[in-house]
Amino acid sequence: MQQTSKQYNNIINECRSLYINKLKDYGSAWRILRLPSLTDQIFIKAQRIRQLQQNSSRKVDEGEVSEFIGIINYAAMALIQLEKGVADQPDLSTDEAVELFDKHVSITKKLMEDKNHDYGEAWREMRVSSLTDLILQKLLRVKQIEDNEGKTLVSEGIDANYQDMINYAVFALIHINEKK
Repeated sequence: MQQTSKQYNNIINECRSLYINKLKDYGSAWRILRLPSLTDQIFIKAQRIRQLQQNSSRKVDEGEVSEFIGIINYAAMALIQLEKGVADQPDLSTDEAVELFDKHVSITKKLMEDKNHDYGEAWREMRVSSLTDLILQKLLRVKQIEDNEGKTLVSEGIDANYQDMINYAVFALIHINEKK
């Protein structure tokens, strides 16, 4: 479990660094995105990963790694939007946006640690393609919840699905890094 925690932190630090650099380039322009727009951005990335996993030829020289990082960062943005609501204009300083990113990633990591305890790190025996499929399944669930105006009868909410997407993407990146 300590190895997982260290690997998790290394992945998140890479994602956080890109998040900060994009904040410096664009500010918090993403704050105007509604949740369905963020969900669709994550969906595009997950679909691209699936296509990369299924097709041997590529026309764009970007692989799965950058797409999984994008899933993590967009899902963190979605969790921030759930907390703060959508803004009409960029309204967060870089420091505020990073603080919120760190907060939501910390909560998500705690969830991973709790589930890892209960499941015995079963994800380590999973394939990256299965983790991709689980992310896509979570996305379809979120789309359905969004179509239901956020209401669920017995299911976990949108936030839990975004957290699971982050954790599955981190697991996939850990697997990819271990194969290098």
